[in-house]
Amino acid sequence: MKNVLLVEDDKAVRDALAQTLDLADLTPVICGSFIVAKDHITADFGGVVLTDLRMPGRDGFHLLDYTQDQDPELPVIVLTGQGDIPTAVKATQKGAFDFLEKPCPPKDLIRVLERALRTRALVLENRALKAQMASGDPLRHVVTSEADTQEEDAPILGLAEQMARAEKILLVHALRRCEGKASVTAAALKLPRKTFYDKLARHSLRAEDFRPN
Repeated sequence: MKNVLLVEDDKAVRDALAQTLDLADLTPVICGSFIVAKDHITADFGGVVLTDLRMPGRDGFHLLDYTQDQDPELPVIVLTGQGDIPTAVKATQKGAFDFLEKPCPPKDLIRVLERALRTRALVLENRALKAQMASGDPLRHVVTSEADTQEEDAPILGLAEQMARAEKILLVHALRRCEGKASVTAAALKLPRKTFYDKLARHSLRAEDFRPN
């Protein structure tokens, strides 16, 4: 999941940003206005939004409000002109994931986008797991990337065991995506840091074990 909904009315800027995303192996979904972008903004959109704030007609604030209505957990990164920091702060207060000043160095843009994409992936994984649990399907076939599978004839776990195992899987996935950064992982999971560390201890996990070598 590397989709970036790019909303920018200036074609030259839009093309430059799209090229930067392409070079970073991200997939730009290019839109020149809110009207074009709104059809992509859904609760199951597998990506994040990168938008200019100042656009003719319905601007970035309108797009931000619309996104919040559709899915308040869909990250929106806003681009602002130089010296427009108070406006950017206002956008952040209204729910923007982050803001960047134009022109911004590509490495800064990609770093923020990758952080937002990790957050979005965790949100969608959490929702999928909750939906599976709500449907009554056993979770014994939910596996980690190390192929931690169970035999077909293994007994179905009780609900408490299923929930504990699901929680551990989510923690492991989150730690991997956030490269073992405890504060970032806790924030992505929307957990107080103490609660997060308590859960790590309960499952005998250590954040540092997930940091890149």
